[in-house]
Amino acid sequence: MKNIFKNKKILITGGAGSFGSAMLEYILKFKPAVLRILDHNEERLFHLEQKFGEYENVRLLVGDIRNKDRLKRAIEGIEIVIHAAALKHVRSCEYNPFEAVRTNILGTQNLIDVAIDEEVEKVMLTSTDKAANPTNVMGVSKLMAEKLIVAANYYKGHRKTIFSCVRFGNVVGSSGSVIPLFREQIKKGGPITITNSNMTRFVLSMKESLELVVKSMELAHGGEVFILKMPSLKIGDLAEVMVNELAPKYDFKPQDIEIKKIGAKAGEKFHEDLMTEEESTRSLETEEYFIVLPQLKELLEIDRFNYNHAKKPLQKSFSSQNARLLSKEEIRELLREEGLI
Repeated sequence: MKNIFKNKKILITGGAGSFGSAMLEYILKFKPAVLRILDHNEERLFHLEQKFGEYENVRLLVGDIRNKDRLKRAIEGIEIVIHAAALKHVRSCEYNPFEAVRTNILGTQNLIDVAIDEEVEKVMLTSTDKAANPTNVMGVSKLMAEKLIVAANYYKGHRKTIFSCVRFGNVVGSSGSVIPLFREQIKKGGPITITNSNMTRFVLSMKESLELVVKSMELAHGGEVFILKMPSLKIGDLAEVMVNELAPKYDFKPQDIEIKKIGAKAGEKFHEDLMTEEESTRSLETEEYFIVLPQLKELLEIDRFNYNHAKKPLQKSFSSQNARLLSKEEIRELLREEGLI
């Protein structure tokens, strides 16, 4: 994995977010020639400057992927792009749908055009389980971003750029996720608000999300969607574990913290999917991953590549309902490992 980034010129879009800043720290260990961070959040970039300002190979850039001219300057000379910039909150996208279109769809096409013009070596889009069988604006916009990235391998003509995607579940403890919300609710004495205790969600650690991107970048030939075989959890189990662990730290008794069911929010699904039944018909499987191959017949020749001896998948779909469910003890251990309880 070190050889992917060593002496390379790399850009992370959305690099001041939870994932982007973790990826920045992760890649620095591999001694890249240049590591540029593009983000529109000036305050978060300021905090990154305080932490990483001593690194001469780190460049912190204020800018938005909606601005194609800014992207062109940011990508100039870059060899690898990790595209993490997105509007990712379901509720926000539901009430502001065209803003999701502008960032997640038009911004991604801006990136594709500039990456092709600059002949970037590899572009990896970070996507979400909500893009599989989408029921909300955010999921639809991220599915469209995936479609654009996959089709870019045909659209590019004879240019060398390789475009691929990874699909995440919920990265434990990332900004705006339910775990920081539960923590704040417990800190105030409750109640904890959940949709339904049996609602399930895919989860992975920040380290797993970083390693998924790097491993996928190693395997990518263009047009794939890489999916980690991650476990899921019940929201009710997560809430119970957090109450039992955190209530005493805030001088409350666990039994005094109410877990209140408020019903589904706009756009929410009861269970999430990472691979649909249709996608399974054109997928490969390794011990750790599913690899969804493109629908475009002109790109299906990548099926001949050897993805670490991948085979046709045994299962027809991959849902948080049929994934391995974490026990309460496993949830507790995961939260401890991530420093969240």
